[in-house]
Amino acid sequence: MSVKRKPLVVVTRRLPDVVETRMRELFDARLNHDDKPLSGPALAHALQEADVLVPTVTDEVDASLLAQAGPNLRLIANFGNGVDHIDVGVALQRGITVTNTPGVLTEDTADMTMALILAVARRVTEGARIIPDDAWASGWSPTWMLGRRITGKRLGIVGMGRIGQALARRAKAFGLSIHYHNRRRVSGRIEGDLEATYWESLDQMLARVDIVSVNCPHTPATYHLLSARRLKLLKPEAVVVNTARGEVIDETALARLIEVGDIAGAGLDVFEQEPAVSPRLVKLARAGKVVLLPHMGSATHESRVDMGEKVIINIKTFLDGHRPPDRILPSML
Repeated sequence: MSVKRKPLVVVTRRLPDVVETRMRELFDARLNHDDKPLSGPALAHALQEADVLVPTVTDEVDASLLAQAGPNLRLIANFGNGVDHIDVGVALQRGITVTNTPGVLTEDTADMTMALILAVARRVTEGARIIPDDAWASGWSPTWMLGRRITGKRLGIVGMGRIGQALARRAKAFGLSIHYHNRRRVSGRIEGDLEATYWESLDQMLARVDIVSVNCPHTPATYHLLSARRLKLLKPEAVVVNTARGEVIDETALARLIEVGDIAGAGLDVFEQEPAVSPRLVKLARAGKVVLLPHMGSATHESRVDMGEKVIINIKTFLDGHRPPDRILPSML
């Protein structure tokens, strides 16, 4: 009697041990023990052989790669919330289901966003370098290393989804006034709980807030949503924080405006060409004008395990002949 073949699940990056162990129990899991991003040819080979592909944000699964997909590939179970690195439209046309891992990153990303707001306003990373660099010889001074108070300031949130709302809850506790721009206005109950002011016009909101936080996904409609023109609307003392996607901000324009003092600073966890980072931003970081982090927004042990569990549930549900809970629908694109 023949033994039924386990589906081949190709995982492109190293995942937490508990997640990989469970995958090996359930599937014929091909893991990436070296944890190096797959090359284009290696990723194409994975698509040709796999029943299920588990990519991450570092894998560009575009139309040309999907054209090389083998007949067995029926599911791309993304390890992550954003799917802008996957040509979802082409995948769906080819009969390939795409899933993601929403919800589990919300609290950790909101924490990191709030941390960046504080780090920029209070010059935390600059201060953290002073003692190790032995630059505190003169001791404390009343006018040295002065930052900005955030209590009483206006926070403008671009994208009032799960993460935007979680950030608003934190910011409200710090005494910030909550303002937001979103594709659709949130319910009156949510607005009331957060004491949030809705702005239909992003331009009008940007001109009036002290801190801007980008919390929307990257889509064709949000590419350079914070363009050079819109960034020029900000107050000279305003700061910009981005833990969403680098492509939402025109980085070149942002760097230029900070260099000339038209924007006070920025805290960035994501970049347009990551892992490459603009030398101008690096120079500004060394000068204490911006805080740069290496895409750490959701980097907690808990979130990575939760993400892996969601991936497994999506795969198992799909292979059992049911609709996976985190399926990406055409209406979501």
